Amino acid sequence: MIQKENGLAQKDCQKLLYQRILLKLSGEALRTDRRLEIDPVVVKKIANEIRDIRSLGIEIGIVVGGGNIFRGLSASTRGMDRVAADHMGMLATMINSLALQDFLERNSVPTRVMSAIHLEAIAEPYILRRALGHLDKGRVVIFAAGTGNPYFTTDTAAALRAIEIGADAILKGTKVDGIYTADPKKKKDAVKYNTVTYAEVIEKELRVMDATSVTLCRENGIPIIVFNLLIEGNLKKIVTGKKVGTIVRGD
Repeated sequence: MIQKENGLAQKDCQKLLYQRILLKLSGEALRTDRRLEIDPVVVKKIANEIRDIRSLGIEIGIVVGGGNIFRGLSASTRGMDRVAADHMGMLATMINSLALQDFLERNSVPTRVMSAIHLEAIAEPYILRRALGHLDKGRVVIFAAGTGNPYFTTDTAAALRAIEIGADAILKGTKVDGIYTADPKKKKDAVKYNTVTYAEVIEKELRVMDATSVTLCRENGIPIIVFNLLIEGNLKKIVTGKKVGTIVRGD
């Protein structure tokens, strides 16, 4: 395993299931305390989990949503122009991306924020070749501002970036431990899936990710693992082949 800058990756005796991943975080994953849009305790915990798998030599891209701050779709249903609302949502993802970068770099994890819209004063523009160069050097790359286009979710951005960078899988970190037949908080008899197909996710409207992103993953053979990010060690278990959460894969 090659050495990489800052906290060099060392050869590890554990077998890695994935070499390059795309971690998808919802904006809501950054808050547990409703008084805080961004909970420092939660973000620090997430940064620690990312640091631990990077130390194994895993190459990591991240897409963060902005729902803890602003949701474009929700605002548009309340009368705001959808394009303007979606652009505001993109800026919310930038705020979350910078917060995550701050905590990662405090943990000596070299990080780059790359934006799909031009905000050169605070982030690099998203250029695929440059992103691949950062990943090859062991830097964590946070892809901000979605796809840069209105009407597309950060789920779709995650699928698109995963395809572009050649990720082995999308790991979707949530507050629940997988995909259920119904909302487990509302229905006690909800049953968890260990494995589910792309087609089932779409047909049963399981709301793992939106239909566009699931279709992109299906067409490009990228598995989606849905898991509870707030349980310590879950990320490491997944990349080393342990069964955690629910996996969405081929039909």
